[in-house]
Amino acid sequence: MREATAATIDLSIVPGSGRRLRSDIRDRFAGLSAYLDPDHSPPGYASYVVPPLGGGGDLFYDDNAIVGLEFVRRYLLERRVADRRSGERIFDVLTTGWDTDTSHACPGGMFWVDATWTSIRAANVTGLTAELAAHLYELTRDRSYLDWAKRLYDWNRNCLRSAEGLYQNDISFDGTVNPTLWIYNSGAMIGAGVLLHRATGDSRYLAQARADADAALDYWTEGNRYFDQPAVFNAIFFKNLLLLDSVRHDARYRSVVEAYAEHTWQHNRDPDLGLFRFPPSGGGPYDPSYRPETLEQAAMVQTFALLAWDRGHYRFAA
Repeated sequence: MREATAATIDLSIVPGSGRRLRSDIRDRFAGLSAYLDPDHSPPGYASYVVPPLGGGGDLFYDDNAIVGLEFVRRYLLERRVADRRSGERIFDVLTTGWDTDTSHACPGGMFWVDATWTSIRAANVTGLTAELAAHLYELTRDRSYLDWAKRLYDWNRNCLRSAEGLYQNDISFDGTVNPTLWIYNSGAMIGAGVLLHRATGDSRYLAQARADADAALDYWTEGNRYFDQPAVFNAIFFKNLLLLDSVRHDARYRSVVEAYAEHTWQHNRDPDLGLFRFPPSGGGPYDPSYRPETLEQAAMVQTFALLAWDRGHYRFAA
């Protein structure tokens, strides 16, 4: 549901769409409300629809960060104060996911999920939460948001950034690092750097965002590795690349989105359905046996919508 919401917002930014999609955006956010768990302290978005419509599920902090970012994007486009306040409330949920036990290796970092079955602190949620904090500082000038944005951003750079400039997936309490690479981990940190630069004027953050983008492009475009990444992870990466392009233009940023869009249109689209088919991983070669699902379709809508935007709208990408 979160990605369908993002896709609808992205479509509304396509020239000529505008107000025609306002009611659809309202519907998407109304759908998200079915996931809001009032029993969580503080209330946050569960992984499944909560009672009485569903059975509920664990609260994943990365999902909540993305929902918070969508509330902020809606605020930037429509200037509804209620949306900004929703983003602030979600941020309050996210701060409960920060690891406060200083005995752990690389103290700090965001837990991936509020559950006892895992204890990893992950790059994705930490970077996404840094983006939300930077946005909220830019909008409110509340210094606590800036402090959080810096803390989150610095932790990822210090604890999970590799020598090659890529972000490894997570770290355990004993300091064991999971070296798995996902493209959106770089995307979130590129975006966080851009937003910190935009909010503070500090050129250091822009330089770091550009360096992270260079490292990510070098790695993921080699042999077109990124074609095999989940479509939704690519969409998040693309949005943050174009956010970077909004402050420092580089033709490579849009071209990598175009190459992926062309490839998936030619190789992953089912011409009979007009939908995209991927393997169960959510990315990679066409798989006719796998039923098209909302997550991947929403990711592709986001990707193609980005390419239809005026460059002046890239600042709303993430």
